[in-house]
Amino acid sequence: MPVLARSTLPNAITVGRILLAPIVGILLFVPTFTARIIAWLLFLAAAFSDLWDGHLARKHGWISDFGKLVDPIADKLLLASTFIPFYILSHGDDPHGWLVAIGALPLWIMIVIFAREILITVIRSFAARAGTVIPAGKSGKLKAVFQNIFVGTAIFWLALNSAALDLGWYGTPTWAYWSWFHGAVFVITLAIAVFLTVYSLFVYLWEWRRLMRES
Repeated sequence: MPVLARSTLPNAITVGRILLAPIVGILLFVPTFTARIIAWLLFLAAAFSDLWDGHLARKHGWISDFGKLVDPIADKLLLASTFIPFYILSHGDDPHGWLVAIGALPLWIMIVIFAREILITVIRSFAARAGTVIPAGKSGKLKAVFQNIFVGTAIFWLALNSAALDLGWYGTPTWAYWSWFHGAVFVITLAIAVFLTVYSLFVYLWEWRRLMRES
């Protein structure tokens, strides 16, 4: 493969992640195990591709301004394509959409997560106009990792919950134990993801301030 083609591979992976995001969101609204397990598998492909393209870019020096700007957009689109369905489904009357342990996703969590993303997008836009590209930092990447773990846990729950409702697993000891375990992982990863969302925002604001002062 030519060097030019290889160097564009991370960007191609990012574009592929953008294309997968709406498909995942649409499948989540189909209250069947099959549709939601496909959504889970597609989400895993998108989430791991984020790690892969970042690894390729850093290892081979294939870092571009396009990647710095578009990669966060892909992350935000995948975030919106999952959290928005979670909120809508969990606040509905259909138990196929209820989340383990918490039932409905609280509005304040949605506000924290999306306010952070909107604020950083605005700052990144102003910085880009000033000729400065602010890449995602380590705290931002760690935040994305735990958000992805939480989202994967939530999608897998929705898939299993649909199967449990259709097959009559509710009320059995095995399902009770699994619900407790799944709920613990769900709550812990959500709490860590929310904390890192706030923490990474302050880190990003500090980095933006430093770069603006230097420029």
